Amino acid sequence: MNPKVSIIVPIYNVEKYLKRCLDSLVSQRLRDIEIIAVNDGSTDNSLLILKEYAKQDERIIVIDKENGGVSSARNKGLEKVRGSYIGFVDPDDWVDEHMYEQLYQMVLVENADISMCSYTREFGKHSKVKNFPLPEKVTYTNEEVQLKMMRRLIGPLNEEIANPELLDAWGTVWSKIYRTEVIKENHIVFTDLNKIGTNEDSLFNIQAFYYANKFVFTNKPYYHYWRVNENSVTTGYKTELIEKWSTLFSEIESFLEENDLNDQYYEALNNRICLNTLGLGLNEISKANQSSILVKIRNLDTILNHRTIKRSFEHFDLQHFSLLWRMFYFCAKTRKALSFFLLLMSIEWLRKVVR
Repeated sequence: MNPKVSIIVPIYNVEKYLKRCLDSLVSQRLRDIEIIAVNDGSTDNSLLILKEYAKQDERIIVIDKENGGVSSARNKGLEKVRGSYIGFVDPDDWVDEHMYEQLYQMVLVENADISMCSYTREFGKHSKVKNFPLPEKVTYTNEEVQLKMMRRLIGPLNEEIANPELLDAWGTVWSKIYRTEVIKENHIVFTDLNKIGTNEDSLFNIQAFYYANKFVFTNKPYYHYWRVNENSVTTGYKTELIEKWSTLFSEIESFLEENDLNDQYYEALNNRICLNTLGLGLNEISKANQSSILVKIRNLDTILNHRTIKRSFEHFDLQHFSLLWRMFYFCAKTRKALSFFLLLMSIEWLRKVVR
């Protein structure tokens, strides 16, 4: 008999955190699960740890493959799933013991294709719950799924623009479970990060929500997102990020064209491109970037003058922002690289102070 939920864990050199993650999965109140652990060419003791756990729990399925990146590892896991629903967990994170029980119960009660929970950001010495300004439970059906979720993943509209920090909060795959039929029948897979740089989760979710008929969200933080791992793919300086994000934007635009979606989706994408100058800027001023301040400012000027970003800012409305964000995006819109750099430094400092 097939399990209720298949949980895919892509693993690369995380021996320091892996046992914590696996312990949280084998302790799930929902017992009828399979844990597909994909070792993506680890050079540390990760594979050894996986084999030890697999001996103790037959629900753990170990796949050992050459290193190909997180998208490749997740896609390999997707090939092996047997469950009615699919979940994803990153190996340096962990989950509450009730998480998959609750997410699965929600899809059963609502006959939903996707269910999602909130999450807690873990900083080592303190935690911070991600605030979704919504009721305890939210359900969207049929066209609402596309209009309120898929569109939100493409980009924000109107008042949503005021919170750039929420841009990709809905786009994580590890806070959700998906009906396997939706993923398999529509051939939804993860795009290689070498091609798009980041946001493979959001691109996956844009497609999943397009084909979903019902979505349910619980505003309870069952997932624990570890923010301390310096070896995570989400940390460090990413070279050529502007070129890779241009490919990402093109992928989204092609999706809109293929499915004949209306102008509000293109407006949402335009807003995403503008808001993403924050991520591009923070990447450029990263301590991992060993370039001089002068070179960083010059690179920021190149980013702000990129043809796609310049074109998007021509139609970008600043009225919904608070004063700080309005100043920041005004500098981006008017391509004032030095001011943009100084505000980025201030934002980075504030992120460390208030996180």
